[in-house]
Amino acid sequence: MPLSPVIGPTAAETLQQSSHPALRELLVEESDEAIVISGFVTSYYLKQLAQETLRPIRGPRQLVNRVLVVAE
Repeated sequence: MPLSPVIGPTAAETLQQSSHPALRELLVEESDEAIVISGFVTSYYLKQLAQETLRPIRGPRQLVNRVLVVAE
């Protein structure tokens, strides 16, 4: 019986492991073509952090950041 390929964590799992609670609240949609993150954060830093957290696992897929920065 052949071994199945090792599959890494999903984008949602990766954000769930973040030490930043705001990143754990973001929505993630994944397909073979793209990872789309959406939701709300309170700073541009957190928006960028969400994107950079997912960059290492995206592979050849497009990373679409639809996260909005809103005042608290």
